[in-house]
Amino acid sequence: MGEIEVNYGSTLPTESLKVIAESVGIGNLSDDAAKEISDSATYRLKLVLQESKKFMMHSNRCKLLPSDIDNALKVFGIEPIYGFHAKDHIPFRYASGGGRELHFIDDKDIDLIEFVNAPLAKLPLEISIRCHWLAIDGVQPTVPENPPSVSKDVQKLECVDPLNKLKKPIDKEVSGRPSTGKAQKLRNVETVHVKQLATHELSVEQQLYYKEITEACVGSDESRRAEALQSLASDPGLHEMLPRMCTFIAEGVKVNVVQNNLALLIYLMRMVKALLDNPALYLEKYLHEIIPSVVTCVVSKQLCMRPEIDNHWALRDFASRLMAQICKMFNTPTNNVQTRITRVFTNATNSDKTALPSVYGALEGLAELGTETIKVFVIPRVRMISDRLDSPEVTQNNVDRISGNQIKHLLCKILTPVLKITHSPPDSLDEYKKEFGSVGVQLHAAVCKARTTTIIQSTSNQTVTQTNTQSRTVIGRPVAATTSNTVNPQKYVLMSQRPVVAQTPPNKTVYITQQNIKSEFQDPSN
Repeated sequence: MGEIEVNYGSTLPTESLKVIAESVGIGNLSDDAAKEISDSATYRLKLVLQESKKFMMHSNRCKLLPSDIDNALKVFGIEPIYGFHAKDHIPFRYASGGGRELHFIDDKDIDLIEFVNAPLAKLPLEISIRCHWLAIDGVQPTVPENPPSVSKDVQKLECVDPLNKLKKPIDKEVSGRPSTGKAQKLRNVETVHVKQLATHELSVEQQLYYKEITEACVGSDESRRAEALQSLASDPGLHEMLPRMCTFIAEGVKVNVVQNNLALLIYLMRMVKALLDNPALYLEKYLHEIIPSVVTCVVSKQLCMRPEIDNHWALRDFASRLMAQICKMFNTPTNNVQTRITRVFTNATNSDKTALPSVYGALEGLAELGTETIKVFVIPRVRMISDRLDSPEVTQNNVDRISGNQIKHLLCKILTPVLKITHSPPDSLDEYKKEFGSVGVQLHAAVCKARTTTIIQSTSNQTVTQTNTQSRTVIGRPVAATTSNTVNPQKYVLMSQRPVVAQTPPNKTVYITQQNIKSEFQDPSN
């Protein structure tokens, strides 16, 4: 009895094989042949099932699927069986009779008449192209095809509190009935928070726009570049591709600084300027890519192939102004952007090993940060910079000599307005030399010239004011009056001392009408 129970179901029954043989036209199948076929089929079936179980276990499933059977058949080089995949469970029916037991699938009868008379399905629509407005006069229209625009306040809130984007409102009861205690208990117990991945997928139109904008900004066509920069500075729907724009700028600066491509660096900085001028973009989340790129263009040792000929000083000046604009827009007590940038520029000016072009960029960057920065960080280091510029290593090298002249000119430009206020006249040349070294000679001349220009301008303004006051002092009395019915303009006798620049001599009687008295004394030179 125990042996029968163990072997039950381990082989295919011969009765089932005889039924299968009858279905294919073999009527008289002997018992020995049926037994041999049953053993062989059982062995092959066990191999397939064992291989199918491996696929099931590697898929971390406890349920064998038809796909596992197909994969096992493919492993053995057998064509898999198609058409047996179903979402729902397919029940087998049991039938017995005449000493036979069978399991079969209950096939539903299909009414062909109902199938023929059923209405035909609608044909699928043909593929077509439909256009819509991306932007009208720089404003994105609210159509279903366009993504919803995100305001600058929302971008700032996401930057300050990234978890705010993941917060979802609690769904209210749809039926309006109060929630049960069980549901409330489940909601209180469930405390697992799954962090959602932030996807930045771009539509086909946005990818095409990004490609065209980047190619135009760094291309050779100046008209296309101007249009692209204008679009970057005014388009309100760029926040989705802003991460890619900033990455493009950062990677472009890295590559072109190594290759000393001055033109492309200028184009990339113009892209930064356009993004900063766009009122609909909030760039604080991307300062970690923008600031290193801008600072690189300010204090890099070499930005072009021919430093003695190419005007890389203009790029350093432009990048310094961008850096000052970034500090003005995004400096907060939390991030301390301006303090950190000031520390970077100050370290560049303090080191004797810093290249002179880098010193020029650091001085220009400090000057753009304001007058107080010049007083605290630039003026105390002018003497050290002056001594370095007078060293033989600088004077004998052509590139360093040109850089030294540029630094001297820059120091005169940025220090003259400050020294004119901090140093009281008279200005002594010896004091300037003692305080600032050899640069003190140029600074002394520039400050004296600025003071003289200020005195001349103030004297000229006082002269013009006195002249205007004298020309407006007028004594008049009526000369004649007419009693005619016709309205004639009334005449006056004006006695005034005209200015020297006037065309009429002094103390001369002038007859003018009442209509042009106002215009006569608004311009004393007439």
